[in-house]
Amino acid sequence: MALFSVVVDKRVRKKDLPVIPTKDRKRIVARIKQLAHNPYPADSIKLKGRKERRIRQGNYRILYSVKETSVTVIVIKIGHRRDIYKS
Repeated sequence: MALFSVVVDKRVRKKDLPVIPTKDRKRIVARIKQLAHNPYPADSIKLKGRKERRIRQGNYRILYSVKETSVTVIVIKIGHRRDIYKS
């Protein structure tokens, strides 16, 4: 399987990641890097009614989209499980 390039949306870098505690942020970044090797890990779930997928990292959720044609994983949003699905 080819390596996927991982693109983190600008909004995620500027707004979502800075408010997450450092300990959790390091785990989230490591989890995102793993998506380059396998964009469909066993614990990923496709969201109903949407094209995105999600993975868990502790109390946080990482929403992402996979573009097979361009071999790219796009991280769309990161947030606490109580807030991530709102709006």
